[in-house]
Amino acid sequence: MTVLCFGEILWDSLPAGLFPGGAPFNVGYHLHKLGADVRIVSAVGRDKLGDEILRRLKGWDLSTGLISVNNGLPTGTVIAEVGGSGDAHYSITTSVAWDQIIASDDAVQAAFAARAIVHGSLALRSTLNCASLDRLFAVMPAGAWRVFDVNLRPPHDDLALVRARATGASLLKLNDTEAARLTHGEDGTAPGSEESMARSLAVAHGCPMVCITCGSRGAGLLAGGRWHWEPGRAVEVVDTVGAGDAFLARLLSELLAANKAPAEALASACRHGEWVASQSGATPACCNQSDDPPTTPNNPFKKP
Repeated sequence: MTVLCFGEILWDSLPAGLFPGGAPFNVGYHLHKLGADVRIVSAVGRDKLGDEILRRLKGWDLSTGLISVNNGLPTGTVIAEVGGSGDAHYSITTSVAWDQIIASDDAVQAAFAARAIVHGSLALRSTLNCASLDRLFAVMPAGAWRVFDVNLRPPHDDLALVRARATGASLLKLNDTEAARLTHGEDGTAPGSEESMARSLAVAHGCPMVCITCGSRGAGLLAGGRWHWEPGRAVEVVDTVGAGDAFLARLLSELLAANKAPAEALASACRHGEWVASQSGATPACCNQSDDPPTTPNNPFKKP
């Protein structure tokens, strides 16, 4: 299946070093490893950081044809501060290349055949990006999925914009804190309220599927009017960078490509996200290899 991943591509600065990142890219990376034909629609600067991102993607056999090179803006960066429990807090640079993503003719052509378009909320801080995304939505097949991955990163957390963009999404994915903000307009979560929040969001925005992740507690998926819950399993967390993106990639792969039942797809997605949280960065090293990865515990890529 062909999946377009629209939005930021950047460098995550972590204690362990620099890693390619950005939610849409992370989702695309894992979808590619799971067998999807992934096209990243983004932008980098004409600089060494941009050159290195493109080199890495080519090394991973990921298409770079829809990533434009901006002459006037630098490649994006994020400083991720990792706490004692592995949770990450982000400082995101502004006025960078991915603030000007172009929906080229090639991108529009790819959208014609897309099974899904995945996008986040961070790139919506740019009006040009919103227009480019709408251009792709306008030509995608009627049955293709519009997957909206909410990432509320202050100060880039315009709730009115996110609510407007959530309307009509095939799948809305967000964490429990983000769900509380969108449904109640306030921070804070109440364990056990995920189902009611998912149903409220589904009705408010006309979304047939709503997925709410809850960190180590697990995740829930509202699909076909039925609520599914998968408890989390304990892993030794290194950092949580990209774990939610890996979760979403696995969920999409199971639902779209493998045609798995929602409960089964949700469980597989949880195991995938947990494994990435036990590794450093959003693109763990063993996933970068073309041969079989190590059969470490909780590794969703290992063969039976």
